[in-house]
Amino acid sequence: MQVIDLPIGWTVVVDSVAWAVIQPTIAYLCIRLPTSALDARQWLFQARKWERGGAIYERLFLVKRWKSVLPSGGTAFRGGFSMKHIVSRRKDYLERWVRETCRAELTHWIALISSGMFFLWNPPVPGFLMVFYAVVANMPCIVVQRYNRPRVVRILCKKEPSAETGICT
Repeated sequence: MQVIDLPIGWTVVVDSVAWAVIQPTIAYLCIRLPTSALDARQWLFQARKWERGGAIYERLFLVKRWKSVLPSGGTAFRGGFSMKHIVSRRKDYLERWVRETCRAELTHWIALISSGMFFLWNPPVPGFLMVFYAVVANMPCIVVQRYNRPRVVRILCKKEPSAETGICT
């Protein structure tokens, strides 16, 4: 479905510039979403039974061993939120932490899905390489959010079973 035919050199330049613009733009737009729009009960963010509270990610991918080496973009923009470590057990902080995992997951899903547009100027093989890159760059981040969210929810619900988010019910 290639619409634009570029020489290979220009294709590499356009691909590089596109990724350099896409990822930060999506992150910037998602950081501007109000926390009220990020609900862990929404379909995309809901914990699935097969995830077993995030345990499946540890079992299949050994996520605990490598999650700390992933870069954290949460504070790249003003108003961002660091999720490197849980620094408080306060209810409002934990609720925000849960919502920020939704924001991070959404950001990476959008970036991954956007890789489809690379077929507009890439032939099929390089287009699939761009999709592969998007999967490799974004899926680990999605896995970490889906691993961490149920763990933080458990902490929150032990502390405050009637949390405002309604995720403990």
